[in-house]
Amino acid sequence: MSDPLDTIQQVATLARELEDSLRRQEDILNLRGIALMPEVFTTLAALRDDITRIESRLVEAMLALSQLRTLAGTSEQINSSLDLDVVLAEAMDRVITLTGAERGYIILTNPNPFELQWDVRIASDPEQNGSRQPQFKGSRTILKEVLETGETLLTDNAYNDPSFSGSATIASMVLRSVLCVPLKLKDRVIGAVYVDNRLRAGVFTSQAETLLTAFANQAAIAIGNARLYSRVQASIDTITELKELMDNIFASIGSGVITTNRANEVVICNRAAERILDRQAENIIGRPLSDCLPDGADMLAEALETVLTRNENAMLDAEWHDPARGRLSVNIKLSPLKDANQITQGAALVLHDLTRQRENEAMLRVMRRYLPPEMVDNIHTIASLALGGERRETTCMFVDVRPLSTFPPELRPAEILEMLNLYLSVATDCIHQAGGVIDKYMGHEIMGLFNSQLNPLDDHAARALEAALSIRDAFVRLYAELGISPDPHFYRIGMHTGIATLGNVGSEIRRDFTAIGDAINLSKRLEENAAGGQVIISEDTRQHINRYGGVLCLDDLRLVERDAIQVKGRQQLTRIYEVFRAS
Repeated sequence: MSDPLDTIQQVATLARELEDSLRRQEDILNLRGIALMPEVFTTLAALRDDITRIESRLVEAMLALSQLRTLAGTSEQINSSLDLDVVLAEAMDRVITLTGAERGYIILTNPNPFELQWDVRIASDPEQNGSRQPQFKGSRTILKEVLETGETLLTDNAYNDPSFSGSATIASMVLRSVLCVPLKLKDRVIGAVYVDNRLRAGVFTSQAETLLTAFANQAAIAIGNARLYSRVQASIDTITELKELMDNIFASIGSGVITTNRANEVVICNRAAERILDRQAENIIGRPLSDCLPDGADMLAEALETVLTRNENAMLDAEWHDPARGRLSVNIKLSPLKDANQITQGAALVLHDLTRQRENEAMLRVMRRYLPPEMVDNIHTIASLALGGERRETTCMFVDVRPLSTFPPELRPAEILEMLNLYLSVATDCIHQAGGVIDKYMGHEIMGLFNSQLNPLDDHAARALEAALSIRDAFVRLYAELGISPDPHFYRIGMHTGIATLGNVGSEIRRDFTAIGDAINLSKRLEENAAGGQVIISEDTRQHINRYGGVLCLDDLRLVERDAIQVKGRQQLTRIYEVFRAS
């Protein structure tokens, strides 16, 4: 299909050629005495005028069509993306080309209760190309009026327009043509589109105004959509960040966390809960809580009823058997989960795996049968010691509760062991009550320590002697219960106070706490040199009791000095005393 403008131009050319041909023929006819009618050239002149008018109107129509097509393309472009800075900049370049403007701006308002403020969003200005923060260089007077009134303003020659005669901006810039159209969104002015030309007057026509108004309407909708999208995206980003934060918090919590809805279906399950329940979150979330806990319906029914109906917290201890991990002990705390209106929408469960703690407590209960409370409480002290030890003053006592030779020969080994454990148990209780530590059992003998790292004592010598005298009293009662009256008594006790090395021996995976040194050896020698029923102490033990006293003092005792003894490994004689209670 041929271009209508080309067709009109061809017709105009043919009309000119026809007129030129007629004028040449007129000269020839005049030589022959023949004249053309004057109406011929008058008609041709009228034809040329008609062709010129048609051409002018056709140019205007084609320009209008081009502008409409550009506007349609701009509309499609604006609505194709939410990145307004890029889209509006390209659209602004098209508008400047179509309207004949020299430069243009898109300004968005920033409402303030006290003054009108705005920010330049897009600037198509040759003087500011590449500027990261474009500045508005047009007429602030015109822009302010459009933003305040919401009406389009078109001036053919702003410099000579009496309406702006007082504007210093217009006078300084000598603006010739200005067109400013408001950006409206639901009858609210959110900005303006401003174009001008400083070189030519009368650039902008009513058609340009219509074009720019249509563009402004499309741009306002796109800006509104972009702002809405930004708010939604910001909300999504915030929600995502909060979710990630909550996920990280839940993941880092050592206790299991489970939340449910009012239907008691699991909504949230953190990693610790997965570990405690030995189930993956995807196999828990969305399922009834009773399906996720062993015997869950029975153990949680009453607690959940308290939480959901009475809005009260609840707590229970649960135990169940896991085929792979054995018996598990879990403390479960339940709290109502409320919404912003303080309406309970479910329950929050915090699960504490107490299995290891319960095992440790059971172990401690067993240890307390063999060790005094002070030792159990101070067990961390020796646990922190490396292999080796430290030298410290201590009182060591050895107790032979009953030699095997004193048991009746008719007793079977099991009966002897049962009887021996009875004597050992009585002596152990006395040592523990006095604050001593059992270092070891050696058949029918006991080694006890006073003032080790496990049981630091200032009056350790007095406490050791109190333990020895208590053993004597306890054995007398035991003899009466057993219906025997040994003479002499079966037990032998020796003790000495001195410096010994106390610490861990063994390996990194298995170690024992013990004491070694001359003070320990001498205590053993005193017990070996004691006769049945004797409690023998060294001179050093007597002096320590005299200096520090404590649970005993020498006035409470009757000390009978025995002959000094020569023990293996020592050159000097050792002064010893047999001890009795004063009364």
